[in-house]
Amino acid sequence: MASAALTNYRDAAPAPIAAVGQSAQVLNVQEAAKPDFIDKWSRLASLASEPNPFLEPWYLLPSIENFAGRNAVRIFALYDGPELTGLAPLQSSNLYYKYPIPHQANFTHYNMFCGAPLVAKGCEQDFWRALLGHLDSKAGAALFYHLTALPAGGRVASALEQVCAGEDRMAAVVQSSERAMLRSDLSAEEYFNASLKNKRRKEMRRQKRRLEELGELTFTREDEPSGTAQWTQEFLALEEAGWKGEQGSALSNAGATRDLFVSAMQGAADAGRLERLTLRLDTKPIAMLANFITAPGSFSFKTAFDEEYYKFSPGVLLQQENLALLERDDVKWCDSCAASGHPMIEHIWREKRRMISVSIAIGSPLRRTLFAALLRAETHTPLSSDIRENCS
Repeated sequence: MASAALTNYRDAAPAPIAAVGQSAQVLNVQEAAKPDFIDKWSRLASLASEPNPFLEPWYLLPSIENFAGRNAVRIFALYDGPELTGLAPLQSSNLYYKYPIPHQANFTHYNMFCGAPLVAKGCEQDFWRALLGHLDSKAGAALFYHLTALPAGGRVASALEQVCAGEDRMAAVVQSSERAMLRSDLSAEEYFNASLKNKRRKEMRRQKRRLEELGELTFTREDEPSGTAQWTQEFLALEEAGWKGEQGSALSNAGATRDLFVSAMQGAADAGRLERLTLRLDTKPIAMLANFITAPGSFSFKTAFDEEYYKFSPGVLLQQENLALLERDDVKWCDSCAASGHPMIEHIWREKRRMISVSIAIGSPLRRTLFAALLRAETHTPLSSDIRENCS
C-alpha cells in the first residue's frame, strides 16, 4: 500500500535532528499514509536508535490494513520541531490474554516479530514521557498500557525503565522469552565451524555433493527491487507445498497473510531493506529466505524449503550461506524471528535475544491502584531495581 511512496528515499542520507521544541500528534491510518508523513516516517526509521522493520511504513500500513482495519489503530507521533522523532501504533483492547480487562496496547500480530517503537537516538526518554503522558490523559476505560515484543536491554527498554522510575510509575515484565540471534566478530567460516561439530559439517558436504549429482545447484543473493514479485510468488508456492500448507498455516492459506507478504516484500525491496537468498536445483527453488536489512541490525523474516529434498537439508545449506551477514560492514547482528527452541536455527546461531512484554500504569490514582492489584495477581518481574518496590 505504501511502497510507491518509498522509492525516492532508498539512497537518502538523513541529516541530524535538531532540537527545536516537542509536540505530539495522534494520526489515523489515512493521515499516516500521506506521502509527506511517510517521508518523515521513513527518515525516522533510518535514524532509529533500535531498528524495527515491522514498524516501518511498508510493513506497518499493510499490516493494519489486513489485520486491524483502518479505524482500529492510531499512530502516536512525537515531533521535535518539524522532525518526527518517535512513532508507535496504539490500539484499545478489552481482552488481556484470556481475561476481559480493558487496556491500551501496541498493535502487533503473529507476523510482527518486534514491537519496539521507532525512536530517534537520543530521544528515547522524551518519547516515553510523551507517550505515557498521552495515555494518562486519554486512558478511557483502559486500566494500563501493555507493550509486547520489546527487545530487553536496549536503548528503548532502558529509557522506559528510567522514565517509569523517575515518574514513580508502576511497570513490570509480565512475559519473557529468548530466541536465536546471530552476533559475532568471527568470520562466516569460523562461526560455522564453531557452531557445528566436524561430523555434522562433513555430513553437510556430503549432502551438498548428492544434490549436485541431481542437477545444477546454484545459490543467489539479491537485493534489487527488480524480480521481487516473481521471487515472492515462488516463495509462497514453495511454502504452501510443504507441511505448513497441509496444516493451513502457510502464508498463502489466508488472504490477509498473503496480501501482507506480497506488499511487504515489494515495499521492503523498494526501500532498500530486502535481501533474498535462493538455493536452486536446475531452475527449481528448493530453499528460500528473506532478510530485512535494517542497519546496524537485520531480521531473518521468512524461510521455506522443498520437503521433497529434506534428506539433503537444503534449508540448513541456505543458512550456511546466510552467515555471510557476519561479514557485512553495515550489519552487526541478525534477529532470527524464530520461536524459542527452534530445532534448526538454534543449532547454528548461538546467541540469544530476549523479548519481553511489559505492563505499565497509566491514568488516575484509582486506576493505578487497580493496576497494582492486577500486578500482584500475576507473575511478573520489575523492569529495574529502581521500581522494584512499586511492583510488589
